[in-house]
Amino acid sequence: MKKLLSMILVLVAMLAIFAVPANAAEIALVTDVGTIDDMSFNQSTWEGVVAYAEANGKSYQYYQPAADSDDERLSSIDQAVSDGAKVIVLPGYLFNAAVGDAQELYPDVKFIAVDVEMEVEQKENVYTFIFGEEQAGYVAGYAAVKDGFTKLGFLGGMAVPAVQRYGYGFVQGANDAAVELGKAIEINYTYGGQFFGDANITAKMEGWYSTGTEIVFACGGAIWTSAAEAAVNNNGFVIGVDNDQHVLGEPMVATHGYNPFITTAFKDIPYVTELALTKFFDGKWEEIGGKADLLNLQMGDYVGLPTKESSWCFRTYTVEEYQELVAKIRSGELVVSNAIDAAPATDATVVVNYID
Repeated sequence: MKKLLSMILVLVAMLAIFAVPANAAEIALVTDVGTIDDMSFNQSTWEGVVAYAEANGKSYQYYQPAADSDDERLSSIDQAVSDGAKVIVLPGYLFNAAVGDAQELYPDVKFIAVDVEMEVEQKENVYTFIFGEEQAGYVAGYAAVKDGFTKLGFLGGMAVPAVQRYGYGFVQGANDAAVELGKAIEINYTYGGQFFGDANITAKMEGWYSTGTEIVFACGGAIWTSAAEAAVNNNGFVIGVDNDQHVLGEPMVATHGYNPFITTAFKDIPYVTELALTKFFDGKWEEIGGKADLLNLQMGDYVGLPTKESSWCFRTYTVEEYQELVAKIRSGELVVSNAIDAAPATDATVVVNYID
């Protein structure tokens, strides 16, 4: 009898071992169409996951969908759940449909959705947050014109709301600075239709820079690669997005003699991701579950320009001037429109070329 009991206990132990996936992780992140090293919103979110997990002894893992489709994104979520994830982080607007399905399929799993504005009823197991990208875009456009640039460009990735808000904010800021200075400026504006650079987009950027564009706001995943390549070939400059992207230009100092990244219109995705994970693991999910937060300058330093000395590369525009501008937005004295249903109105001295 004792021998039989021992065998049963061994069998139960073996089954328990095999029941736990070899790659089980408490925290999972599923990328959209990008990668965790895109130096944009996927990487920013992943950095938040890693920072929280390593500081708190939690296991973590990421999944990259096999293709750009809602089915593949949901398939990766399925795999993460099967592997034992308790909380799944989903960066990017493209998860809109997938998280709507996932919240129903997995009511016991918690989802943190970044840059997602759900079109279906949000359940208590989902926390979503978006940023005031229009404010980040505004201060970037304003600063560029105040710094003396008169021929600007906006290269968006896919024309999703977050990217559109960045772009239309950029136009508003550049316009207001031009009016204040009494200058005529020109802005080329386009979307690449993807979150990565390629030869065709690089060629378009080469065309811009070679015909007078001085600085381009590259806004959308790794699409910065095309803007930066064209910039350094034409002594031009770049405004980064999401993460502080000044570091991307550091290798170019050796090859081209300068860093083309003047500044970055950022949003503090890592910090908010860490906060949300803290709520979950501290047993306080009810404080955020079912909520959709808008994070902007009125709420704190969630968007803006990095002000550390190494990243502040404007020629004449100062940190003090920037802080004065932020104070006006924060107080409500200056309101930046977040509307994306139509392009923002501009002064007669400001020409915006919207290019397909």
